[in-house]
Amino acid sequence: MLIYVIIVVIVLIIIYAFILYNKFIKLNNKVKEAFSIMDVYLKKRWDLIPNLVDTVKEYAKHEENTLKNVISLRNNVYDKMSIEEKLKVNEQLSHDISKIMILKEDYPNLKANDNFKDLSKELVKVEDDIANSRKYYNGTVRIYNNKVEMFPNNILASILGFKSKTMFATNINERENVKIEL
Repeated sequence: MLIYVIIVVIVLIIIYAFILYNKFIKLNNKVKEAFSIMDVYLKKRWDLIPNLVDTVKEYAKHEENTLKNVISLRNNVYDKMSIEEKLKVNEQLSHDISKIMILKEDYPNLKANDNFKDLSKELVKVEDDIANSRKYYNGTVRIYNNKVEMFPNNILASILGFKSKTMFATNINERENVKIEL
């Protein structure tokens, strides 16, 4: 009788392991899908950057360090970066692009430049798309990480090689309050 109980328990554990494994795969694929959606917008922004930098260069000679930093980040080969590298580089790009966009206040001619206006409008749209896709990505990563990190799932997750994923976080500068001077 005891052997039957042991066999039933083992069978139940195996069934649970199969169900949990499939859940890990499903959630992992959902995270990949969410990153893929966000990656489209990140790549679109990536491709807009050279045009934006070229337009701003002629107006903002003394902002060379910001422009050089953006160019340096942009010179990396996007398609060959890992997900973590893409997240890190895009956090820095977000910070530097916001600096470039603020330049239009210092340069009225730049603000009036049609090319800059078009690029700015396109960049704002892409930034909104990135923000929305980042929310979706982070939501799927949260669900995945909860499944991978919570007991008893974490035991099987570590055995099967499922690890927590990195969320797309804001950088410190984006968290600060905007100072408005009147």
